[in-house]
Amino acid sequence: MATREALWGYRNRFGDAFGRTYFRRFGPGVVSSVGIGTYLGEPTADVDAASRESIELALRSGVNHVDTAANYRCGRAERVVGEAVRDAPVDRESVVVATKGGFLPFDGERPDDPSAYVRERFVEPGIVDPDDLANGAHSIAPDFLEWSLDRSLDRLGLDSVDCFYLHNPETQLAARSREDVYDRIEAAFEALERRRVAGDVGVYGVAAWDAFRVPRGADRYLSLGEVRSRAEAAGEAVGPDDDHGFAAIQLPFNVAMADAFTRRNQPAPPGGDAEGSVSTLELAHEAGLSVVTSASVGQGELAVEGAIPADVNATLAGETPAQRALNFARSAPGVTSSLVGTTDPDHVRENVAAGTFDPLGASAFDAVFE
Repeated sequence: MATREALWGYRNRFGDAFGRTYFRRFGPGVVSSVGIGTYLGEPTADVDAASRESIELALRSGVNHVDTAANYRCGRAERVVGEAVRDAPVDRESVVVATKGGFLPFDGERPDDPSAYVRERFVEPGIVDPDDLANGAHSIAPDFLEWSLDRSLDRLGLDSVDCFYLHNPETQLAARSREDVYDRIEAAFEALERRRVAGDVGVYGVAAWDAFRVPRGADRYLSLGEVRSRAEAAGEAVGPDDDHGFAAIQLPFNVAMADAFTRRNQPAPPGGDAEGSVSTLELAHEAGLSVVTSASVGQGELAVEGAIPADVNATLAGETPAQRALNFARSAPGVTSSLVGTTDPDHVRENVAAGTFDPLGASAFDAVFE
């Protein structure tokens, strides 16, 4: 697991090569504000090799945040991340490794009949109760999440992960009420609290696609404040003290998907400075949560000339559209790290170089939306 000493040591080794606030607080220490994601790519040996090379290059170039999930590339992404972390010339303890559980993963390749695969591999052996499934392939039941975490640790070849996310829990809203989903999130958090106490997980969080961005009351909406209160309850239930390990959220954020900053869809916390409603980023900051952005360059769509609106583009630092798009995400108040997935070493170098430019200050970022 990452340690304070090793994380700060990594920052001291690489920090002088980057702009201000490139390394930011996370967990016991600091993490690079450019992270490498592993979502995209076919489940093939060629992509495995390219992804491994890209992750290793990132780790030895100043990126110490790697994000993956049990279901990415049919489980192959986690294996590659583990190999890269073990083979890179940096200490394991200086790298923040995050993964996710919730979607039922395939095993190395896509089956011809996914429904039959789920039935034979998960339902019939009792790994998943069909009543816990949403959309036929998603569960946040405690027993399944613990099974998923164990399989993730096996694939990664690591003793622990630094952050474990509930993966798109809003998927459960397709099958049950919002209150029931909150109850299930609390039960999931209790399981993760036990694994945190056991040392298998450093912190945990929620990685959502829609939940924290859509308008309040939308079908896939979840209240971040309510989710956090369920973590507090889980921490009290599990002990050994009243603390809890809910420390991070992950959500899409880029020039074209800025809802987490612009949409005031979260009830303001009682006793705070704000009244009424606040944005997800504002509430996360108030709550002391780390925010990790996915789709930071729009899965490549913002990495071409003209994709960023000209007036916004003119405010951003960077030599390429991808760097400017990435620096937009890194500049949002409250953002800890922005993920970019790539299997191209040249793109890794381009993304790392984005960190050599200073992000926008809070006032300048606010001005983009005026």
